Amino acid sequence: MAWKELALSAVDSPVLDEADVVVCGGGPAGVAAAVMSARDGLKTILVEKNGFCGGAATAGLSGTICGLYLTQDEIAKKTPKQVVFGFAEEFRQRLEGKQGVTEPQIYGNTHVLTFDPLRWREVADDLLEEAGVTCLYHCLITEVMREDQRIKAIKLESSAGSTFLKAKAFIDATGDAAVLAKAGCEHSYGDKGNIQNPTMMFRLSNVEAEGFYKVFGEDTISPAEVTEKIREVNASGERHLPRDKVWVFPTPQDGVFLMNCTRLAGQGGRMLNVINPADRTYAEIYGRRSARDYHAFFKENVEGFEKTQLIDMPPEIGVRQTRTIRGTKTLTNDQVVNCEKPADGIARSSWPIELHAGKQSKLHWLMNDYYEIPWGTLVPEELDNTIVAGRCLSAEHEALASARVTAQCFEMGHAAAVATKISLESAVKYKDLDPEQIRQKMRVNNSAL
Repeated sequence: MAWKELALSAVDSPVLDEADVVVCGGGPAGVAAAVMSARDGLKTILVEKNGFCGGAATAGLSGTICGLYLTQDEIAKKTPKQVVFGFAEEFRQRLEGKQGVTEPQIYGNTHVLTFDPLRWREVADDLLEEAGVTCLYHCLITEVMREDQRIKAIKLESSAGSTFLKAKAFIDATGDAAVLAKAGCEHSYGDKGNIQNPTMMFRLSNVEAEGFYKVFGEDTISPAEVTEKIREVNASGERHLPRDKVWVFPTPQDGVFLMNCTRLAGQGGRMLNVINPADRTYAEIYGRRSARDYHAFFKENVEGFEKTQLIDMPPEIGVRQTRTIRGTKTLTNDQVVNCEKPADGIARSSWPIELHAGKQSKLHWLMNDYYEIPWGTLVPEELDNTIVAGRCLSAEHEALASARVTAQCFEMGHAAAVATKISLESAVKYKDLDPEQIRQKMRVNNSAL
């Protein structure tokens, strides 16, 4: 059995604390869930494996807030049209107040923002402290104590040793559905086991902006001439550059650019499942080498990059996908493509199906429209007091490639917090809640639904 069916009194490790809700994971979804829960008067504890919040946004240096804006045709002639607000917009405003985020930049047929990862961490610290959240950094969740359909406690390991946290409700915002997996809940991996590639982001300094814009124009996606040059250099064997369509983002710092270039796969193009520590270790080592290769390519071949230095790689690879839960509802590929707006929608998304799998990335644009993520995608069928928020929502493979990005994760965490307050106040299981109550409260909190 994957979980412990033991009374806590039978366990030697002490109970560190008890809370109304424990939020597991401090990425965008976890920060939103913890802040909004605490603001609603719930005693809230956030557990995070790193010494800071942000998850893939900071530890993985994803570096951009994606998913805020509508996808539009003739984008260069259009004003950015924001469709996601709520906690996502509040976080953007706080970053803006610290000069930690850019203005909207063109990315294909939509817009993105690039942020300073140090400022991201500071904004998260401020919001959590102001709300009264207890944060426990440098803690790993190693066991789950489950009784029937309820999780009673989680076991933490830190340098101090082992301890337990008890709570009435749990929000799994780990991105990997780690709590649900340890509780024995059913889950899957992508499309019949095939998941999206991780990436190794990096930042360059001393980029000459005039040269960059001369080559790239206003779009952050590489133009045809850069793609062709990558193919040429790769074919010569001079560099190993497996991804030929790359993305380059100006950042809030003058001359510093964020590079989304690498494609990480095992030898022979084998898919890497980064839940496996051997695969993850390979990805980390190969990713650092690949970043060096791409930097050398830009330095040698692209105007504006001649004097650049590689100044930053993240402490861990950027993970796009691992486990996916089985929810009471599943976001389907067709629902995304058809821009469906179900009655229980809790977050809008106009972000394309951005699928990084196999040898060629796929971008399917949702032109001039958006869909909504159903509430039931956060609710596991097998537990009554535990939900997820973030990229492990119940979704088909291509649908997940759209719904997993930053703005939507913020709003999934927001929805999870609102639902937790309603569930605990009314003594109603998550799966039996009225989604319209969640939507109404989120509207009060300035979400667009």
